[in-house]
Amino acid sequence: MMEEPAASTRHRAGSETGGVLMAYAVGLLVLLVGLLVSIALHEVGHMVPAKRFGVRVSRYMVGFGPTLWSRTRGETEYGLKAIPLGGYVRLVGMLPSADVVGVKPRAGRIGELVEASREASAEEILPGEEHRAFYRLSTPKKVVVMLGGPFMNLLIAAVLLTVVLVGFGVPGASTTVGVVGSCVMDPREEAAGTACTEGDPAVPAALAGLEVGDRLVSLGGTPIEGWTDFQDVVRGSGGSALDLVVERAGETVTLELTPVVTERPARDETGAVLLDDEGEMVTERVPYVGISPTTELQPQPITSVPGALGSAVGQTVGVIGALPSQLVGVVQSLVGQTERDATSVVGPVGIGRFAGEIASADAPGYGMAERVASMLSLLASLNIALFVFNLIPLLPLDGGHVVGALWEGAKRQVARVRGLPRPAPADVARMMPLAYGVFAVLVVMGVLLMYADLVKPVTLG
Repeated sequence: MMEEPAASTRHRAGSETGGVLMAYAVGLLVLLVGLLVSIALHEVGHMVPAKRFGVRVSRYMVGFGPTLWSRTRGETEYGLKAIPLGGYVRLVGMLPSADVVGVKPRAGRIGELVEASREASAEEILPGEEHRAFYRLSTPKKVVVMLGGPFMNLLIAAVLLTVVLVGFGVPGASTTVGVVGSCVMDPREEAAGTACTEGDPAVPAALAGLEVGDRLVSLGGTPIEGWTDFQDVVRGSGGSALDLVVERAGETVTLELTPVVTERPARDETGAVLLDDEGEMVTERVPYVGISPTTELQPQPITSVPGALGSAVGQTVGVIGALPSQLVGVVQSLVGQTERDATSVVGPVGIGRFAGEIASADAPGYGMAERVASMLSLLASLNIALFVFNLIPLLPLDGGHVVGALWEGAKRQVARVRGLPRPAPADVARMMPLAYGVFAVLVVMGVLLMYADLVKPVTLG
């Protein structure tokens, strides 16, 4: 056979590299589009109830920075900005003026900032439309408007998870043989990557003639509907010979499989290897045949979606709750004190890297369906993060506005019970210095994570 020309080899390698780069770019594009749609729908969640309650919405923007495109429809300007890292809707009259809340302007830089915020909000209210100001809404309506955005993200996540779990499924062991082992050896040596020697006995599966790609049909007369069925029969065999029926290239083949009773790693209910107090592998003597299955996507019932969604929300709450310590770990990794943890929090650059790796991954059994399911899962995770993060009770986040509305409602209820006059709207403008401070912290955090994702990235592996 003639040797392949070197130029042809280089051309093929270049084509493969180009294909990987193209897939990586497609992953980034899909993530960007998915993020923009999520942001746009988040703002729709605010805008629709606000308009329905009579509040004038002057602007609806996706992104920040310079405006790339905009068009006015009715009383609202809709547009797309250059930096796709957020968005906003401008609800007219978010902050009540000083005369409405019954306070006098305060001196000092902070007082000037508060008063400037009040004036800017008041200037947006058109003459004769004071009743359409956001601050005049009742407490329940304010809460609905503010929670509309985060709950839109939760709805998006629920839809995406439903598509992933019910439409595609989750990876699970199939009944198709993926690996046939070479020899029976001590599991500790196997874990250390020790190669087989001539003195090591062949695994029972190899002796029986099992091949990669065989589909298990029955073992010892028991039909094999799932991988656990095969495991249960092997464990109950006690090492006795069993008739194994497999499907190979469309034909049924009957083999004789005799499990060998040997030391194997002990595992917990999740399949993780058990370790003793000294960190050493725990073993047990069990029947062993020496094969591993392929993995495949296994659709789940729709009843699994609420539990998966709740679990994902709970995990995200835990991640955000641990954010300060996570950021400390990121800083320590940047100054060289520690390695960056594989589970470290990431920023936009890191998320983009994940999307590229998902789209360009090249592994056995990882096809288009697995890529699409992984990308949808990533987008679902992003929407859950947006949902939880926006509920943090600090301005300028939605949760901060909800707290302000609830405080105002509580004051009104107390006044009603005590027979007092209806109190003025909550003076949210007094919290604007805090809002600017929180915004500055978020910007610093974002820049830090972007830098860390560039110089010490976290990969999917």
